[in-house]
Amino acid sequence: MDFDLIYQTYFKDVFLFLRSISDNESIAEEMTQETFVKALKALESFDGSKDIRAWLFTIAKNTYYTYCKRQKIFTGNEPSENAPDPRMDVEARMIDEDTAFRIHQFLHNMKEPYKEVFSLRVFGELSFEKIAALFEKSPSWARVTFYRAKVQIKNYMEVLDNE
Repeated sequence: MDFDLIYQTYFKDVFLFLRSISDNESIAEEMTQETFVKALKALESFDGSKDIRAWLFTIAKNTYYTYCKRQKIFTGNEPSENAPDPRMDVEARMIDEDTAFRIHQFLHNMKEPYKEVFSLRVFGELSFEKIAALFEKSPSWARVTFYRAKVQIKNYMEVLDNE
């Protein structure tokens, strides 16, 4: 494989992908360069059975996550114990009865399968594997569906909080 051609063909795609997940142009540029360095070193192990773009995206994603872990370790910017979590989880908000009632109202009108997956996970305390088995789908499908349901509820609650 001609690495120069791979670099020229996919540099922009990898950069835009990293830009979308990092939300920082300089970090995306640095991680893109690092991705291609890693890809060059591992090019012999690429068997060609999968899309090279997907392979590069996987390297890019892992490179970015490694970068994030390192930054957290070395920046010393640990949040204080008293700081509120800005990403308060939906399950935690269920503790407040008024909030719980509003979530139940929204949940009542939520479309399937989001409604059932969310209920089975939160109220039924089922694992993603068991939820997947009920729907005859993969555990990844159950995770994604649950996540999307949480996002819908979170967005609904943010609208209510802003009113």
